[in-house]
Amino acid sequence: MIRILIVEDQTMLRDSLEQVIGGQDDMEVAGSTDDAADSPELCRKLQPDLVLMDVVTKNNSSGITYTAQIRKEFPEIKIVIMTAMPEITFTEEARKAGAHSFIDKDMGNDHLFHVIRKTMKGYSIYSGHSDRMPFTARFTENEISVIRFVCHGMERDEMAAKLGVSESMIRKHITSILDKTGFDSISKFAIYAVSEGYIIPEPLSKNSIKNI
Repeated sequence: MIRILIVEDQTMLRDSLEQVIGGQDDMEVAGSTDDAADSPELCRKLQPDLVLMDVVTKNNSSGITYTAQIRKEFPEIKIVIMTAMPEITFTEEARKAGAHSFIDKDMGNDHLFHVIRKTMKGYSIYSGHSDRMPFTARFTENEISVIRFVCHGMERDEMAAKLGVSESMIRKHITSILDKTGFDSISKFAIYAVSEGYIIPEPLSKNSIKNI
């Protein structure tokens, strides 16, 4: 029996997950919470086999941050991260945090069960909106930053200063982005990426740029 801890802040979805997971012959709900900050303590108390973790939960708690904490304290617990937000960088964040698998919430129950079972058998399954982009692209951290900067209308000299590189390096990043996406303009790609939800621009007031 696979004991599952559900971390999801949407009450209707959490209740639905509890019902459908509890209806599986080889699964049971060990517990649930609407705040990822509760998950480490619940892992200590409930000792689940797997945590089904939302990316962002109540109180703006980061499921990815607490995934990393759980993986450090409980390396035997499997973690499947789920999200409804198609930000292309979430998958890389999840990998770095040590999540075993990553899914979209709109994939359907059968896919969810498949991922849970495969994850428990030692497989790592990463499926998401970024996998369905109309081009193959794995961006570097600096390339993601450049895309965000373009979204905010920054000039290349400003981008270079932010990243601590030369303007020629910024040009190389832009060329690489265009080569990977097939767009002929970085501005066009930035507009497309934001409109489709593949990039969520971050406030430039932050002292540091959060990359994945």
